[in-house]
Amino acid sequence: MKLISPTISRLARIRHWRLEQWVNNPIATQRDVLQDLVTHGQFSEIGRHYNFNSLYNIRAFKKTIPISEYDDIKHYVERLMEGENNLLWNTPVNWFAKSSGTTCDKSKFIPITNESLHDCHYQASKDVLTMYYNFNPDSDLLTGRGLVIGGSHQMSMLNDDIQYGDLSAVLLQNAPIWSGWIRTPDLSIALLDEWENKLEQLAQNTINENVTSISGVPTWTMLLIKRILEMTNASNLKEVWPNLELYIHGGVSFIPYREQFNKLVGEGVNYMEIYNASEGFFAAQDSPEADGMLLLLNHGIFYEFMPIEEYGSESPKTIGLQDVEIGKNYALVVSTNGGLWRYLVGDTIQFTNTFPFRIKVSGRIKHFINAFGEEVMVDNTDKAIAMASNKEGVLVSDYTVAPVYFSEGNNGCHEWLIEFEKAPDNLEAFAYELDCALKSLNSDYEAKRHKDIALRMPIVKAMPRNTFNNWLYSKGKLGGQHKIPRLSNDRKIIEEILAFKEGCMGKG
Repeated sequence: MKLISPTISRLARIRHWRLEQWVNNPIATQRDVLQDLVTHGQFSEIGRHYNFNSLYNIRAFKKTIPISEYDDIKHYVERLMEGENNLLWNTPVNWFAKSSGTTCDKSKFIPITNESLHDCHYQASKDVLTMYYNFNPDSDLLTGRGLVIGGSHQMSMLNDDIQYGDLSAVLLQNAPIWSGWIRTPDLSIALLDEWENKLEQLAQNTINENVTSISGVPTWTMLLIKRILEMTNASNLKEVWPNLELYIHGGVSFIPYREQFNKLVGEGVNYMEIYNASEGFFAAQDSPEADGMLLLLNHGIFYEFMPIEEYGSESPKTIGLQDVEIGKNYALVVSTNGGLWRYLVGDTIQFTNTFPFRIKVSGRIKHFINAFGEEVMVDNTDKAIAMASNKEGVLVSDYTVAPVYFSEGNNGCHEWLIEFEKAPDNLEAFAYELDCALKSLNSDYEAKRHKDIALRMPIVKAMPRNTFNNWLYSKGKLGGQHKIPRLSNDRKIIEEILAFKEGCMGKG
């Protein structure tokens, strides 16, 4: 098996040379990508509506086609899921990636075409391996198995030919046969949709494999690691899989998890970040020393960058690669070979480098919590508060929410600080209704809460009246546009408020 490594390294060097061709010519590469997209798109319903056949340059493209969000394309998606074709793209759409919903829906469904599968997601996956071998030329990665912790897979009820699932499940379901030789577990286990059973099956069926890499969201990966260590009585994962050398992560910030992973996994494992969304595979870490991930420019995605202050304006402006600035927040706008046109992904990014262009995900265009992959938005929590308040007969004047990260004794959860105008008789009953409401509104939160596998019940704390206003006043931010943040993706604000409350009580 050791003979494989030099061969793979040579192939990786050849592919890396090809990768460098578009890295070194980013502007021209993106211009060619857009031309190819428009050529395909002109034969679709949306292409005919906007006269794609008369769009000869980037300026005309941006002037003619408005920026869209999910609600703007939802009517096309619904028709596609009923079996219509040639609406957004000129080839059939039989797969949809299911992800957390918009303000109106519990879930959204992103079209996946054959081109987006093979020319975007799978090509980018090959580039990830190329990048890894480029800075680890003596790697034995492909002499063992890659453990893939994917999502669940379901059939659409609208049409027997239309299927949907988590992005990872869609990718696994459509992967070439040979990929099964280097992947574990078996597809029947990888696509299970009952997470408690799935984690147990994953542990049981991979514990004796020669696992050299792991790919998955940190939340689920940590739960699997803990279960494997329980089963083996090992002190870290390297004792179970001595040839483990790579963990590929993405989806949520790895910062809160890194210390725990180092302890659970052991020494000698490399970490590699990727940015693979339902809308496309956007970026991957091309060097362990570099700050940020290399933006993938030749995989059927044309990028625009909206300065965050433009979001919400009547005619928001976007810029191209040649005009971006390091450290500035941009909302990501993409046109893709999945049939998305000037689509606002919802993420904000910052450039950490130009030529080559590297980025990092800086947040969302709206307040959110995504510490565990749950993608809870303000609209979700506002509605959940209203539903729980109505059920329990209470009035809420203000609230803020932040994550409580994994500890050795507990799973993560959300902590709610709430000021009540009319408090509940039973705070635990209110917390239960709040949790139920949020599960009904957000499918990703519901999945993480299933049987307390990844998220336990939320912690709800009643705050004395005017706590938030008094805290804002202490910061010199009372009045005007200043308000308590509804959601935070870290604990900085909530810890300040709790400390402020304790200080006030001490003085009283």
